[in-house]
Amino acid sequence: MTYSQETRRDETPCPSRPGRGPLVRWFVASATLSLPQAAGPVAFSLLALWLTGQTSGGAAMILAMTTAQVIGVMPITRFGARFGAVKFLRGLVALRCLALLAIALAGWCRAPVEVIIALAALAGMVNGAAHGYVRAALNDLVARDQLPRALGIASTLNEMTYVLAPVLASMLGVLSPAFAVCVIAALGSLPAWLIPDTAPRPVDPGAIETGPLFTPALALWLLCAMAGGATVAAIEIGAVALALTFDHAPAHAVLFTVPLCVASVAGGIWVSARNKRSSRRLVLAQLALMTTGSLLAALQLSLPLTILGTLMIGCVIAPLSTHYSLSLDALAPPRRKAEVFALQRTANAIGIILASALLTVAPLTVALASVTGVVALTTTWMALGVMAQRWRGWRQR
Repeated sequence: MTYSQETRRDETPCPSRPGRGPLVRWFVASATLSLPQAAGPVAFSLLALWLTGQTSGGAAMILAMTTAQVIGVMPITRFGARFGAVKFLRGLVALRCLALLAIALAGWCRAPVEVIIALAALAGMVNGAAHGYVRAALNDLVARDQLPRALGIASTLNEMTYVLAPVLASMLGVLSPAFAVCVIAALGSLPAWLIPDTAPRPVDPGAIETGPLFTPALALWLLCAMAGGATVAAIEIGAVALALTFDHAPAHAVLFTVPLCVASVAGGIWVSARNKRSSRRLVLAQLALMTTGSLLAALQLSLPLTILGTLMIGCVIAPLSTHYSLSLDALAPPRRKAEVFALQRTANAIGIILASALLTVAPLTVALASVTGVVALTTTWMALGVMAQRWRGWRQR
């Protein structure tokens, strides 16, 4: 449950590191891997509006895609351990690309929306596993002391993807929703072409590690990832409702989403420049800052304070997600790193589902307060773990 349990399980250094070119390709592959998920809400809503005259079908597609990711992450990632990691990743990306093209074709042919929802689930099923394999490939591209910087850059690029992808989907969707999905499918296939195959390893099926994967320490970081995903999603999904609460037009939702994204990009730049794993106290302080920001958003005392809350949340997104990734890397068995990284992405997706469900069935204030409670509990768990470790240290003196 504590930091002290994070002993590194794979200390064997990689014999050689590739040049800068493969790392740049990895950055682009990592950023474009999330493009279908980032552009999906807008693109699918426009497609559903074109087919049925309502946008609810788009929300159902996103729900199907996210739910399928949660269901498929463990079996797909574990199945991929029997094959070459990069080749299997390319197969996953190709399957997603084909599913997205099938969505575009079904939309063009005006197929029933239920068929398109099923295709969206097929496209989303591989997302978690694909992320796990992309993240695991980074360990073969950079030295361990450079991982924080690389993850910070990747986080910054990922935030830019989530900012620019909906704009691209909106522009193309005006021309044709089906064409927009085709372009998203094409751009989302880039990881298959760009991911570097720098460390091919022979696969020995008998050497695949099995057995229980979860430990209290690993569960803590997955809970943190889920709480962070729920907090960010609550602001992004509830942005329109927040704007209406302060008597602004729905378009003024950007008053909350833009500061969130800008602060997140700034946090990624800070991580990259610092290139150092955060201390226990700093991680706890960052979680407390996220909790405070979420509380300010939930209280809705005033527009400036609510915007300040979104800034507080945004500035710690990249530092915390980077630390979670480094901690999970240290805890993961050597041959199951892709599985653990896929679980991190899936925990984040579960947080998004939680926030979406709360905002669907409960008033805005109640939903935001509930998410704040989840983050506060996570922060408390972390604080108790830090205190327990310090207490053991004192007793051993």
